[in-house]
Amino acid sequence: MTAASAFAPWSPAFVADPYPAYAALRAEGRALFFTPTRQWLIPHHADVQGLLRDRRLGRTYLHRFSHEEFGRTPPPAAHEPFHTLNGQGLLDLEDPAHGRVRRLVSKAFTPRTVAALAPTVARLATELVGTLTAEGGGDLMAAVAEPLPVAVIAEMLGIPEGDRPLLRPWSAAICGMYELNPDEETAARAVHASLEFSAYLRELIAARRGAPGSDLVSALIAAHDEGDRLSEQEMVSTCVLLLNAGHEATVNTTGNGWLALFRHPEQLAALRADPSLLPGAVEELLRYDTPLQLFERWVLDDIEVGGVRIPRGSEVALLFGSANRDPARFPDPGRFDISRSDNAHVSFGAGVHYCLGAPLARVELAAVCEALLRDAPGLRLSAEPRWKPGYVIRGLEELLVEM
Repeated sequence: MTAASAFAPWSPAFVADPYPAYAALRAEGRALFFTPTRQWLIPHHADVQGLLRDRRLGRTYLHRFSHEEFGRTPPPAAHEPFHTLNGQGLLDLEDPAHGRVRRLVSKAFTPRTVAALAPTVARLATELVGTLTAEGGGDLMAAVAEPLPVAVIAEMLGIPEGDRPLLRPWSAAICGMYELNPDEETAARAVHASLEFSAYLRELIAARRGAPGSDLVSALIAAHDEGDRLSEQEMVSTCVLLLNAGHEATVNTTGNGWLALFRHPEQLAALRADPSLLPGAVEELLRYDTPLQLFERWVLDDIEVGGVRIPRGSEVALLFGSANRDPARFPDPGRFDISRSDNAHVSFGAGVHYCLGAPLARVELAAVCEALLRDAPGLRLSAEPRWKPGYVIRGLEELLVEM
């Protein structure tokens, strides 16, 4: 059996623990073709880092080629609402559009914005953990991990409290399209959610144009650069990306991270004894079991990886989970160590597409950890967790805990 055949993204056993298969991939080579998705798997840290910065690759190819010129079949017309929404967001734009939109969004989503949110994040985390402890435990995912980032993004965007329950289902439906080879039912759900979410945000933008506030939507409307402004579609796509990327990543890092802490009680005890270890612990949670396991890029010009020529028109699958456990970069990479230094994980990406929301994600993760360490000192696992079926965005269905 080849290492590529050990890569089984639709297998529950693989999703529960992909790391032995990653080790086999790294041992076999630097670029391995995976027939079911017609992608080149890239498992080594140095190659993943390098290709994230390589401008011969792109999140899209449509800034340079038509579908036909690139040898690809255009997506079905029925999927257009999803692709319009997704294609105008920072994650899938390439220069010059990417640089322009990122510059404008950065004027609204500043370090000061994140710093101003920190007290709100801490308050929300304390309230959610307080409810969990008052009930003697429960599902950490449903009680704390999921509601916190949704509440924070909703607060940022100025979405009224009564509308916030809409956000999680929309996000989950849209993110289903990021999995490998999504089926038609997944696509239909994503299209429906794209239409509903876009319509909702257009109404919100119209309301903020008439009565600006201190929220991010108002700041996006106001952001300008030498007379240039974001289009309405770019604003809608930016808001959706902030929810989807920020929400899915923070939820799953919280769940995966606390599972790692429960399974390494000596590390949890060290963190409880010395909360100053928290910043380093957050980085280790992100490295050890990253929620984003795979990141796709199109090959716009021929490249070579480890002596293997990968021609234009190909797609590479950068294996973040494997890169974060590469022994060539991390000493004893399978060891969970909250005091690990020089933690150059790739969980937030690299290069021009480095995650704009990384500072906010760190604030949220630290706030949840701090509240749980302080207010639930006896917290422990009460049942073996179940993993969601998704692999690309990998996280727990539930994480049952008790005091």
